[in-house]
Amino acid sequence: MIFAAGRKKAVRFANTPPYRDETAKGWGTRFCTRTCTRILGGVMVVGCLLMAGCRGRVEEPGSVVMIIESSPNNLDLRVGTDAQSERVGGQIFDALVKKDEHYELQPWLAASWEQPDALTWVFHLRDGVRFHDGRPLEAADVAYTIQSLIDGSLVTAKGGNFAAVDWAEARDRLTVVVRMQRPDSGLLFNMSDGLFGVVPRGSGRDFGLHPVGSGPFKFVSAVQDKEVIVERNHDYWADRASAMPAMAAGAQRIERIGFTVVPDTITSALELKKGSADLASNVVTLDMVHTLEAQPNLKVESGAGSPVVYVTFNVTDKVLKDKRVRQAVACAIDRQAIVDAIWRGQARLANTLLPTGHWAAATDAELAQYPHDVARAQRLLEEAGFPAKKDGVRMRLTMKTSTDETTRLMAAVLQQQLRAAGIQLEIRSAEFGTFYADVTKGAFQIYALRWIGSNEDPDIFRYAYGSGSFPPKGGNRGRYSNPRVDALLAEASASLDRAVRKKDYVEVQQILAEELPGIPLWYPNNEVVHTRRLVDVRPRASGNLDFLREAEVTGHVAR
Repeated sequence: MIFAAGRKKAVRFANTPPYRDETAKGWGTRFCTRTCTRILGGVMVVGCLLMAGCRGRVEEPGSVVMIIESSPNNLDLRVGTDAQSERVGGQIFDALVKKDEHYELQPWLAASWEQPDALTWVFHLRDGVRFHDGRPLEAADVAYTIQSLIDGSLVTAKGGNFAAVDWAEARDRLTVVVRMQRPDSGLLFNMSDGLFGVVPRGSGRDFGLHPVGSGPFKFVSAVQDKEVIVERNHDYWADRASAMPAMAAGAQRIERIGFTVVPDTITSALELKKGSADLASNVVTLDMVHTLEAQPNLKVESGAGSPVVYVTFNVTDKVLKDKRVRQAVACAIDRQAIVDAIWRGQARLANTLLPTGHWAAATDAELAQYPHDVARAQRLLEEAGFPAKKDGVRMRLTMKTSTDETTRLMAAVLQQQLRAAGIQLEIRSAEFGTFYADVTKGAFQIYALRWIGSNEDPDIFRYAYGSGSFPPKGGNRGRYSNPRVDALLAEASASLDRAVRKKDYVEVQQILAEELPGIPLWYPNNEVVHTRRLVDVRPRASGNLDFLREAEVTGHVAR
């Protein structure tokens, strides 16, 4: 939710009445236009309200308000797996390594590392790093963080990422030794930014309520469903270690951030317009972005992103356990029509969870394809034993979701697209916490979310589809299990040869494309809307919030 997604960020839906269209050919574009026009009437209201304007707050210099869609589930990065936890938590904590723009891992808290053998990792930490309370960050803290993920002291889905670890210990003040039960080439990625944060030794289960990290911002306070407040860490080691870019005249670094929870996208758009908020990343719909871009006090930063929107099936469900039903759903979805109508073309179709251009990604030619084909969907359902009834309905399915405006539109389109194939789709929406709890428990038939960050490494396939990754040990919420996939993932994880790993991962993607426990949908662009009092806003492809460290605030602005 992330969503996010985290590893997860939610893609959200709401109930929308179905529309009938007797013809299948070409219906998708017509329906998208008609449905979007109907619902985007709400955006027209936003436009009118934006024209009306409103005087907002007068903010202290250096302080900004950023809109987020929901409260972080847990700011302790050992536990929090939703997008808000990992994005906000990523500003409070540091990881051992950091992903660059090509998803390659670079030194961070670990200045260097080596593998003397396949089962041993040795990390050499930077000296002079301190936690926000002044304590030095040492090897014992890193070892404790890793041990707490594998010794049962925490209930966390991230424990599965460290299942191959036997133990971790501090060899000396700045040297950590990690001993493996088996080789795991994905270990380093699971210690990277957003997924991992070093905590002070002794941090317990309630640590996420008052987190103490070593990152660029310090935790100040949090109120559930309202806000999280952080302030700049002026003793941040990375600022001391490298020269920060020169600031614009009259500008200063961000000193304080209020992450304000605003679940409703129309409200978010109004808050940005009137200046009650300064910043929103991938929050408002593309149509609202287009409207806001015309406002003189706002600016939009846009670029290709690595997060992927996907659908997951509960493969233990009596209807969805047949792969032909899942394939039929894929054929019934017109992804390009949705991208064109709802995302305004600001997304790229996905056939795998890995980002475009990733070294381990299979090519489209290597994967089974499911272009929009209602006749094929109907044929697959017929073969699976679901003939059409008098009303044309072959089966009924339920999709559980959280809610935001973009996915309300997507839900309306999906309902009609599936209806054309004889599938009656019911949408059940709930606030994010309830929705996320349900999908984690497996209490769903279908849901949609967004992988954020975690899909930048092929270990995502183990986390999302490995038999050992059922919650709470991982993110395989659809309970998919395939011995061949497990064997390939184990072989890839144990190999240090990238060519061998790629061969294994391509075969995994081929199996997943055939059996379809989930459907990769598209990669949305990053869309960051901000007030012009913020400068040097440079969003990352992963959708993280690292740009907040370098962004600047100009002047004391009355809005």
